[in-house]
Amino acid sequence: MTDQSTIEPHPARWWHQEQDGRLLCTLCPRYCRLREGQAGFCFIRQNQEGRLVSYGYGRPTGFAVDPIEKKPLNHFLPGTSILSFGTAGCNLGCKFCQNWTISKAKIDDTNSLPATPEDVVRLAEQENCRSIAFTYNDPVIFGEYVIDVARLARAAGIRTVMVTAGYVTEEARAELFEHIDAANVDLKAFTEEFYRKQTLAHLEPVKNTLIWLKRETDVWLEITTLLIPGLNDSAVEVGRECDWILENLGEEIPIHFTAFHPDFRMRDIPRTPDETIMRARDIALRRGLRFVYVGNMNDRDGATTFCPGCGNALIKRSWHSVLSNRLDGNHCPDCSRTIPGTFRS
Repeated sequence: MTDQSTIEPHPARWWHQEQDGRLLCTLCPRYCRLREGQAGFCFIRQNQEGRLVSYGYGRPTGFAVDPIEKKPLNHFLPGTSILSFGTAGCNLGCKFCQNWTISKAKIDDTNSLPATPEDVVRLAEQENCRSIAFTYNDPVIFGEYVIDVARLARAAGIRTVMVTAGYVTEEARAELFEHIDAANVDLKAFTEEFYRKQTLAHLEPVKNTLIWLKRETDVWLEITTLLIPGLNDSAVEVGRECDWILENLGEEIPIHFTAFHPDFRMRDIPRTPDETIMRARDIALRRGLRFVYVGNMNDRDGATTFCPGCGNALIKRSWHSVLSNRLDGNHCPDCSRTIPGTFRS
């Protein structure tokens, strides 16, 4: 890895100077206006002598080798390993964040591991990882680093994955996702009230990102919704979310309903009952979504990929492990129906 002493704040993209001298960051819909020396909501983008810099570039908080199913992605290189990393900071303020020790940390408060984009790709090769995940905190905020790692990874034949809340501007998203192969977007709820009160953000930009990813890019897309008791888990809200996905993204988008556990500023709310997760899966299937999965609980059917044509099990999983994979390329071996996704390198 690179010597920490050689890392300087990296010039940032997506900003301009306003008439009053403040810098307007145009990376995410917060549009932070920053005076000299001031950092944005994300902690790691700062006005330094009249120019916007990123303190997250080249400073991951650590690496892990994960099964790709942990991202979660069930229709993208199933059964393979992925190199995962993030940085400090985040552009959302989720009260239920399960990575808050990273996402709510400033870069100088965190034991970062200096690593150039070349270092990251080399590590993925050494660990025999077929892909690299930008995850743990939201990779939107370290977009410059994402772009450089993803470009080098693609040249080396390694895929890249964004695990993100999708809170990014129209101005930045095309460049940010240019070399990305797959994304799991957290659709954290389906009401503006939840987004405003529980994430300090807004729903509409996330919906716009999802529509853009599906309609305007080749990025493989899956969605995760963490169901929190009493806040976003009602049958009505789940039904509205499913109807919107069907209308705007189509019936074949995989969606993962996952169970909340008490953390950060929501330690007084109980863990999501398994019955709530299974009810959400049933609602989604009855609404017409074809690939509906569960997470943070053990349910074999809820982890299995079934063929929508003949109903037979194609990929069986236990938690994040693939037990069997009967797919013939992208096709069901029994009825030849095409299964959407990337199942081969």
